[in-house]
Amino acid sequence: MKLKEEKGFTGVDISISIIIIFIFVSIIVTLSYELNSSSQKIKARGEALEIAIYEIENIKGKGFLEFENLNSTSNIDKMGNKLKNQSIDGKSGYYKSILVQDYSEINTMPNIKKNLVKKISVIISYQYKGEEEKIELSTILTKFGSG
Repeated sequence: MKLKEEKGFTGVDISISIIIIFIFVSIIVTLSYELNSSSQKIKARGEALEIAIYEIENIKGKGFLEFENLNSTSNIDKMGNKLKNQSIDGKSGYYKSILVQDYSEINTMPNIKKNLVKKISVIISYQYKGEEEKIELSTILTKFGSG
């Protein structure tokens, strides 16, 4: 008895090929989505960091006297500007908060003199995928040597 040779593809071969292609395409799409998402997150964080660095340098330029009688409960600076959740010109969706802490608030040892050293923190907040993200940079200003 002679068996007939089958040539060509069977339904099983085609099904397996389609499943392998589907898995391969799914992996590629997932990887490209994650890469794009990570890239956007890095871009947003980089922009926030750039703003924070600019603000810290601006604070250093102003010097100690600009923040002399301010502390962690201060909401307005000497010029009448808000210190909390202030929108940033030209940067939609980014907000800055400036926290001024006197050294006497940080170090609770007795006999610490007030208004000699300030820790100034700049907090830049922004939304990424519906969640609030923050970048915080700090600097120290002293009354000695400041203009």
